[in-house]
Amino acid sequence: MKHQDIFAVYPDIKVIRGDEAFDAAGNPVAYDEAAVQAYIDANAYKGQRAAAYPSIPDQLDLLYHGGMDAWKAAITAVKEEFPK
Repeated sequence: MKHQDIFAVYPDIKVIRGDEAFDAAGNPVAYDEAAVQAYIDANAYKGQRAAAYPSIPDQLDLLYHGGMDAWKAAITAVKEEFPK
């Protein structure tokens, strides 16, 4: 489980040490691992899409040589492969 995902689901958590989470005052805060995993699963497409998109220089080259329709087709293919 990634710390940034715990922080996203539980904004009151400020520090994580091992499996323990704490608020700004240092008080222990309980968190639901299933809720954090649900958040991870629901947002997994973002990282998958980011890795699959062509680089910006490649996208610009595609626009220049293939036009807007070719660029849209490349971007749409990634979005369809990794839907929300």
